Amino acid sequence: MAWLRQHHSYLLARMTSTYLYQPSPQWTSVHPRPFYPLHEHPASLAYPQLPSSPRPPAFHDLYTLSTHIIPAAYPRVVPDIPIPEAPSQYTDKEERKRHVQRLGGEIAERQELFGRGQLPGEPSRKVLWNCINRYVKNTHSTDNKSKGVTLLLAHANGFPKEIWETTLRYLFSSPEGPPIDEVWSFEAVQHGDSALLNASNLSGIYEWMDNARDIANFLLNYIPSAVSNTVLSTHLPRVSNDVSKTRTRDGFTHRTLVVVGHSFGGCSSVMAALKFPALFSSMILIDPVIVQPYQYRGDSLRAFVIGAILRRDRWPSREEALRMFKASPFFAAWHPDVLQLYVDYGLTDTPEGEVKLKMSGMHEALSFANNLASNETWELLENLDKKIELRWIVPGKPKDKGIQGEEATRIRVWRRPENSSNIVIHSAGHLVVQESPQELAQNISDFLKRKYKATGMKAQL
Repeated sequence: MAWLRQHHSYLLARMTSTYLYQPSPQWTSVHPRPFYPLHEHPASLAYPQLPSSPRPPAFHDLYTLSTHIIPAAYPRVVPDIPIPEAPSQYTDKEERKRHVQRLGGEIAERQELFGRGQLPGEPSRKVLWNCINRYVKNTHSTDNKSKGVTLLLAHANGFPKEIWETTLRYLFSSPEGPPIDEVWSFEAVQHGDSALLNASNLSGIYEWMDNARDIANFLLNYIPSAVSNTVLSTHLPRVSNDVSKTRTRDGFTHRTLVVVGHSFGGCSSVMAALKFPALFSSMILIDPVIVQPYQYRGDSLRAFVIGAILRRDRWPSREEALRMFKASPFFAAWHPDVLQLYVDYGLTDTPEGEVKLKMSGMHEALSFANNLASNETWELLENLDKKIELRWIVPGKPKDKGIQGEEATRIRVWRRPENSSNIVIHSAGHLVVQESPQELAQNISDFLKRKYKATGMKAQL
């Protein structure tokens, strides 16, 4: 009977898929590295204050917002090396391009050396921090110990944690809303407010495994054991070692965790789930950068690196930044509310009276340069615990049908075929969160209601 229920669940997932099953081709192993372990932080930590002004708590009629800080995974995977210096945007245009071309090559070469274990230096022991937004349902009872749904949002490279808020507003306002007790919007160490906290301690090389470790660190050691609508401290306290060990072995006692990961965040989330599967009930993967070995390399990767370094990062004001963004083809496809979020929370004031990106173009480039983790995740994905349901949401614009194109997407979404399904959003390219937040929210809502709502917060079947 258990087998029949599992098989029926699998068929149900298959019935809802846009792309039918397609087997993976043969590939050459990249010999995935072991997941670098998490260690306890130094006993005495200087806890920072929030780098941006606190926001009003009334985010939505049903949900309250707060922002929190935790120490990131310790130590880091990468060594502490100087950050490459980008040429000034006021440098001669042609000279700047030549400089950036050379710089892009140096960054790629350094990343290759690190991937082969040939880059000198010990893992950095500088303490970094993650900022995380919490959106908790106002009506949740502190005495309610049911395993309600908790969403963990993991953003794409280059965007702050607030980039999800248009999607959240649609999601929270959907008819017969999905069963969400709490949402945590996670922010990587070199993004948004986290970047402001870590500005003096970031390394000149980045490894996506560290983002996976940061996510795991939050889930194992810092997320409260149960949902409560009481006010939490800005600095979340670390749970006991016994609680962390129990979570590693058995998952959460009073939470049902669903991860929604986009691009870089999707890949990082899967890496964490491969190591700590008990934590996860299901994963909604929005065009994650999980790429077949040797497919996402060379010229295409370097183009992202160079483009990020060349990107303008300062404007006279937020109003001028918004005006220029609206005139850019890149931003033209964005939902206007998401673009406003990017201006409001992706920029910070400078002492000179201007505004600049919280995440520098250089740090965005350093993140783009790391492709080994995406190759490792592609290879390992078939081993992900079958109990974790996967829902793939992929783009369907004529000229943007997913990372590395439609054929690669068709293969990717079936790397772990059991308990998996997929859907195409034809109105969006890779930046689904930015371009089609309403349709994305509807798809997330449909999935959550199908899987959790019908049986009182327990997975169907």
